[in-house]
Amino acid sequence: MRFRLSTRNTPRWIIFLIDTSICFLSLMLAYQVRFNFRVPENEIALWKYAVPTVLGVRIISFLISRVYQGIIRYTSNKDAQRIFYTITAGSVALAVANILSYHSIGFYLVPYSIVIIEYFATVFSMTAFRILVKTVYMEVRNPSGERKKVIIYGAGESGVITKRTLDRDAGSRYKVIAFVDDNPAKAGKTLEGIRIYRADTELEELLHANVIDHLILSIQNVPAPAKQALVEKCLAFGVNVLNVPPVTTWINGQLSFNQIRNIRIEDLLERPPIRLDTEEIRRQLEGRVILVTGGAGSIGSEVVRQLLPFNPKKVIVLDQAESALYDLELELQERYKFRQFETVIADVRQIDRMRRVFEAFHPQVVFHAAAYKHVPVMEHNPSEAILTNVHGTRVTADLAHEFGVEKFVLISTDKAVNPTNIMGATKRIAEIYCQSLGTVSATRFITTRFGNVLDSNGSVIPRFRKQIESGGPVTVTHPDITRYFMTIPEACQLVLEAASMGKGGEIYLFDMGTSVRIYDLAKKMIRLAGLTLDKDIRIEITGLRPGEKLQEELLADKETSLPTHHEKILVAKVRPYDFKVIQSDIEELVSLFSTQRNDAIVRKMKQMVPEYVSANSEFEKLDVVTGKFDG
Repeated sequence: MRFRLSTRNTPRWIIFLIDTSICFLSLMLAYQVRFNFRVPENEIALWKYAVPTVLGVRIISFLISRVYQGIIRYTSNKDAQRIFYTITAGSVALAVANILSYHSIGFYLVPYSIVIIEYFATVFSMTAFRILVKTVYMEVRNPSGERKKVIIYGAGESGVITKRTLDRDAGSRYKVIAFVDDNPAKAGKTLEGIRIYRADTELEELLHANVIDHLILSIQNVPAPAKQALVEKCLAFGVNVLNVPPVTTWINGQLSFNQIRNIRIEDLLERPPIRLDTEEIRRQLEGRVILVTGGAGSIGSEVVRQLLPFNPKKVIVLDQAESALYDLELELQERYKFRQFETVIADVRQIDRMRRVFEAFHPQVVFHAAAYKHVPVMEHNPSEAILTNVHGTRVTADLAHEFGVEKFVLISTDKAVNPTNIMGATKRIAEIYCQSLGTVSATRFITTRFGNVLDSNGSVIPRFRKQIESGGPVTVTHPDITRYFMTIPEACQLVLEAASMGKGGEIYLFDMGTSVRIYDLAKKMIRLAGLTLDKDIRIEITGLRPGEKLQEELLADKETSLPTHHEKILVAKVRPYDFKVIQSDIEELVSLFSTQRNDAIVRKMKQMVPEYVSANSEFEKLDVVTGKFDG
């Protein structure tokens, strides 16, 4: 039967009495040791001075420092330090009292040798008493065999802080059995009484030899490939990987156990930091009025954040989502202490409202991120897709031309390449319009094109996470579907870099790295959550959604790319378009909105974008009519 230990705190007066008793016993021990366990009668006669003096000094120092107030079962290094300072101060006071007594009454109250021996005995005994009580409490409450075994990755300051946090906040549930570190010079040494092992050669042996529950990454600068390999190794042994957050997020500069969280899939998909030409970006953005449409969305809001270090004169954050706009406003004020911005509720499709924005603020640079982006939703709503993604872009671009904006940056998508859906086709038409308008305008129109961004609103990773938290199933549309991924900050940094290098008319492509198989992504997220596939949760194949294709592309069939000075940015070589023709086509396309005839709208889009071939969509029938169907 398991012994149940009371968690009620011992009254403080009992701890005070125990500490005082320890001081008395240490004093007696000091006399015995000093005189080889044969204390002379004349020394015993002086105890009537020595004992009250020593105990009096100790009691006064205890009352001042309140060393007895600590909860013994949670003793930490801080408590040991407090004991050390308190006893040291008391011993210094005893030395001073000895000097005074010698000059006033002719003898020492307490021999200096006794003071020194009693000092060390008291410090050791009070500290050992607390450690003993803590150890017994933890063992009775949760025996070592039942505590979860932990390895800490990183044998430096962050590793020590992590271990102490575990000991302080969750010591009764976790037991650190090893540190591992990449530095071979640390191997074989001990830290906080725990052996340090080499991460490259000894970690796998540790995992083999022990049943490890958790590995905690205590350091922040582990390269992404090494982190991925480490996680894969741990998952193979059923070890849960946890992450210590950056120091900047610690509460009052102190790490809390509750802040140590499971490593996220985003951490494994990260890539090395991007090197930006910050001087050129600053030269083009500093002191300018910048308009960001769709500024409260995932991409738009991050563009706003990335603009702040470059000291713009004013940032105009435009969106029609009131709540999201308000949240961003609070974030800019409270977190970034940024005041040079204006939030504007407006719809890019409403030309009168947008004209008023341009008249009021006269932006010099425009980042156009406002768009509908969800493929299945737009597949069922073509008229709304063209009104926002095509007409909204036209309205904003035309006003940029009219008001002499220096640069207009269209944020596009890889779904615009050889589009198979409404959303991608509308974004391709928006690209064509901006490109052609640039041939007759002093405004430099630049397009940036990239794939999926991690953790954006409605993207696959937040959806998988929600499904896992609710017990599943995790839904994947096709076992072979792949996607490119990029973090939101990385995408927006490249947007600023492309904007700074653009001369007008370019379509910039971003190096998206290696495509990721979504089925594998789902499996890894399940394992990272500590679950077993087909035992705790299952993956369900639902079939491709309307307009969805298996692989995304960054270049159309008739496009090629050229390198730029930045290794992660390419520029697409695209065929030129006649602005008058495009202007007429778009006018006709937008006019079809009032008919609400989806077939007519999509037919016109396919005419404007010959490479647009519908996939898994009701509009495949139009490809048969136009001769595009190759089945």
